[in-house]
Amino acid sequence: MHVAILTNFCLPRGGGEKVAIESARGLAEAGLQVSLVHGVEGPADPMLDHPGIRRVGLGLADVWDRPAWRGALDGIWNRQAARRLRAALADLRPDCLHLHNWSRSLSPAVLPVLAGSRLPVAITLHDYFLVCPNGVYYRFDRAEPCGLDPLGARCLAAPCDPQSHAHKAVRVARSVALRAALARGFRDRPVDLVHVSEASRARLAAMLPSGAYRHHRIDNPVRVERRAPADPARGDAVVFVGRFTREKGADLVAQAAREAGLTALFVGDGPLAGDLAGMPGVEVLGWREPAAVEALVRARARAVVAPSRWLETGPLTVYEALACGIPAIASNRAGAAERIVPGGTGFVVPPEAHLLARVFHDLADDALVRRMGLAAHAHYWAVPTTLAAHAQASARLYAAMIARSAPAAATATAPSFQRSAV
Repeated sequence: MHVAILTNFCLPRGGGEKVAIESARGLAEAGLQVSLVHGVEGPADPMLDHPGIRRVGLGLADVWDRPAWRGALDGIWNRQAARRLRAALADLRPDCLHLHNWSRSLSPAVLPVLAGSRLPVAITLHDYFLVCPNGVYYRFDRAEPCGLDPLGARCLAAPCDPQSHAHKAVRVARSVALRAALARGFRDRPVDLVHVSEASRARLAAMLPSGAYRHHRIDNPVRVERRAPADPARGDAVVFVGRFTREKGADLVAQAAREAGLTALFVGDGPLAGDLAGMPGVEVLGWREPAAVEALVRARARAVVAPSRWLETGPLTVYEALACGIPAIASNRAGAAERIVPGGTGFVVPPEAHLLARVFHDLADDALVRRMGLAAHAHYWAVPTTLAAHAQASARLYAAMIARSAPAAATATAPSFQRSAV
């Protein structure tokens, strides 16, 4: 079986690309032929160095690096992306297609190409771009999750964009183009959507037209090898890993840690980096390789914290903490909260500083932290979301998609290119 995985970058610029790259590696190790098609050229993640992976760059620009007017146009509909992807797929001749991230280079213009191929198509929803213009279904003007009908009259009028009214207009235009491309291209067959948590699956399924999609749950892969559990009672900090933004709750961690008398250790980067670095009791580190992050967490963390204000589909850091034997603290708005046993392997709390501080106070109890760490390790490894488990689940989905599409492919009158044998 040959699967083409589509994403923006060949380096992990965020959780979505990280999953796409690791998924490619896991599938190749499972014996599948994998082509990773990425929009933007650049140095590749070492995870892609495998004989079963072919990497194909489309030579596109990151829309964030373009002049504002050009980035807006390419973000809404990048004709060059469509042309180059069509040519790449004609050369690759895969059996199925899996789209991960598209907003930074590929644009909705690639959807007619995927539909025209007559190949089975899966889309992993790492965010809410399929329904929401800003992608996170979050009101940045109110610092709270959105409750409006996407692209309804109140949505269009809401000043919810994190940057400006002009950016909101561009993103609305992109959402309209996306919906139209999906409706036209896949009107005769449902698209297979992959959700990474039950919470995001329930939310998104309710906002999408019934019958147009098949919904599946496949956990994101976790790149943590099974080792002896860490001892979080030896740690001296609560640890936040990721992008430092208000919607991810980075400021809440710093405030709550100060109230609880704990050190807050931040690994990553983002717009709040400068503010955090100037706060007492805060240590700010830049991005680190996964192995270095794991080493830091094992050595320093009493708990790993992900107090998202937005309805986050993941995040991966919760799973990685549990796999190491570190208690995890997640927002009750995060999809990953469903993997925490409250009071047993960590805590699930609303994203409010005073509530987070109460939990941080409990972390002063060495016996409690050690017990929760051992329970977290045992609970995670009882049903681990490893790279191999992720690849097996993905391969089963692809096989089912290909089997369902066989009759349709046989009767298609003018496919853009032919499929190779499975």
